[in-house]
Amino acid sequence: MSTSTADIDGDELLSESEFRDRLRELPPSAKLVAKVLESDAPLSQGQLADESLLPDRTVRYALNRLEDADLVGSRYSFKDARKQVYYLNT
Repeated sequence: MSTSTADIDGDELLSESEFRDRLRELPPSAKLVAKVLESDAPLSQGQLADESLLPDRTVRYALNRLEDADLVGSRYSFKDARKQVYYLNT
Protein backbone atom coordinates (compact mmCIF):
# COMPACT_ATOMS: atom_id res chain seq x y z
CA MET A 1 0.00 0.00 0.00
CA SER A 2 1.32 3.41 -1.01
CA THR A 3 1.69 6.20 1.54
CA SER A 4 1.81 9.05 -1.01
CA THR A 5 -0.99 11.53 -1.36
CA ALA A 6 -2.81 12.09 -4.65
CA ASP A 7 -5.12 14.85 -5.79
CA ILE A 8 -8.51 14.25 -7.40
CA ASP A 9 -6.97 13.84 -10.87
CA GLY A 10 -4.71 11.05 -9.60
CA ASP A 11 -1.52 13.15 -9.76
CA GLU A 12 0.84 12.58 -6.88
CA LEU A 13 1.13 15.54 -4.53
CA LEU A 14 4.60 16.48 -3.36
CA SER A 15 5.76 17.48 0.08
CA GLU A 16 6.80 21.12 0.45
CA SER A 17 10.51 20.24 0.74
CA GLU A 18 10.46 17.92 -2.29
CA PHE A 19 8.59 20.55 -4.31
CA ARG A 20 11.18 23.21 -3.42
CA ASP A 21 14.10 20.86 -4.18
CA ARG A 22 12.74 20.16 -7.67
CA LEU A 23 11.91 23.82 -8.28
CA ARG A 24 15.42 24.91 -7.28
CA GLU A 25 16.85 23.18 -10.38
CA LEU A 26 14.56 24.99 -12.86
CA PRO A 27 15.10 28.26 -14.75
CA PRO A 28 13.90 31.62 -13.37
CA SER A 29 10.88 31.72 -15.69
CA ALA A 30 9.60 28.42 -14.26
CA LYS A 31 10.10 29.72 -10.73
CA LEU A 32 8.11 32.86 -11.54
CA VAL A 33 5.26 30.87 -13.10
CA ALA A 34 5.19 28.59 -10.03
CA LYS A 35 5.05 31.65 -7.76
CA VAL A 36 2.10 33.07 -9.72
CA LEU A 37 0.32 29.71 -9.51
CA GLU A 38 1.03 29.58 -5.78
CA SER A 39 -0.97 32.73 -5.21
CA ASP A 40 -3.70 32.38 -7.84
CA ALA A 41 -4.47 28.96 -9.36
CA PRO A 42 -5.81 27.45 -11.53
CA LEU A 43 -4.81 29.71 -14.43
CA SER A 44 -4.65 29.33 -18.21
CA GLN A 45 -1.47 29.94 -20.17
CA GLY A 46 -2.76 33.36 -21.25
CA GLN A 47 -3.65 34.31 -17.68
CA LEU A 48 -0.18 33.22 -16.55
CA ALA A 49 1.40 35.40 -19.23
CA ASP A 50 -0.70 38.38 -18.09
CA GLU A 51 0.05 37.86 -14.40
CA SER A 52 3.78 37.14 -14.79
CA LEU A 53 4.40 39.72 -17.55
CA LEU A 54 6.28 37.02 -19.47
CA PRO A 55 5.80 36.37 -23.20
CA ASP A 56 3.45 33.49 -24.11
CA ARG A 57 6.34 31.47 -25.51
CA THR A 58 8.33 31.81 -22.27
CA VAL A 59 5.29 30.78 -20.21
CA ARG A 60 4.84 27.69 -22.42
CA TYR A 61 8.53 26.80 -21.92
CA ALA A 62 8.21 27.30 -18.15
CA LEU A 63 5.05 25.16 -18.00
CA ASN A 64 6.78 22.39 -19.97
CA ARG A 65 9.71 22.41 -17.55
CA LEU A 66 7.35 22.41 -14.53
CA GLU A 67 5.32 19.54 -16.03
CA ASP A 68 8.50 17.54 -16.76
CA ALA A 69 9.44 17.92 -13.07
CA ASP A 70 5.88 16.92 -12.02
CA LEU A 71 5.43 20.24 -10.23
CA VAL A 72 2.27 21.32 -12.06
CA GLY A 73 -0.82 19.56 -13.26
CA SER A 74 -3.40 20.60 -15.80
CA ARG A 75 -7.03 20.02 -16.61
CA TYR A 76 -9.59 21.48 -18.99
CA SER A 77 -11.19 24.71 -17.85
CA PHE A 78 -14.75 24.48 -16.56
CA LYS A 79 -15.45 27.92 -18.07
CA ASP A 80 -13.97 27.20 -21.51
CA ALA A 81 -13.34 23.56 -22.37
CA ARG A 82 -11.00 24.61 -25.19
CA LYS A 83 -8.44 25.83 -22.65
CA GLN A 84 -6.19 24.05 -20.19
CA VAL A 85 -5.69 25.47 -16.72
CA TYR A 86 -2.66 24.78 -14.56
CA TYR A 87 -2.18 24.26 -10.83
CA LEU A 88 0.67 23.26 -8.50
CA ASN A 89 1.13 19.67 -7.32
CA THR A 90 1.62 20.57 -3.66
